[in-house]
Amino acid sequence: MNQSVTAFNPFDYFQTKQEINEFLLDCLNDDDPNTFVTALGQLAKKKGMTTISQATGLSRESLYKTFNGKTQPKWATIFKVSQALGVQLQIVA
Repeated sequence: MNQSVTAFNPFDYFQTKQEINEFLLDCLNDDDPNTFVTALGQLAKKKGMTTISQATGLSRESLYKTFNGKTQPKWATIFKVSQALGVQLQIVA
């Protein structure tokens, strides 16, 4: 029997913007900065890489490489993707 396995995406299960924001905040506060990058990539995939590509001016291939877990993404890319997703990053003193 041939069964395909799809990658788990937590954003498939959130119902509200508040749930999404809380999850992203938890990921941002994690000791491993890659946790937030991974979550941002999962949200981008949920929204559609073509849509994010058009909004950021970055190629789909570049976006997939950014979020493949094998590279250290540039801040400019994270910032552009965050903006395209409507995610506001804030610093609170």
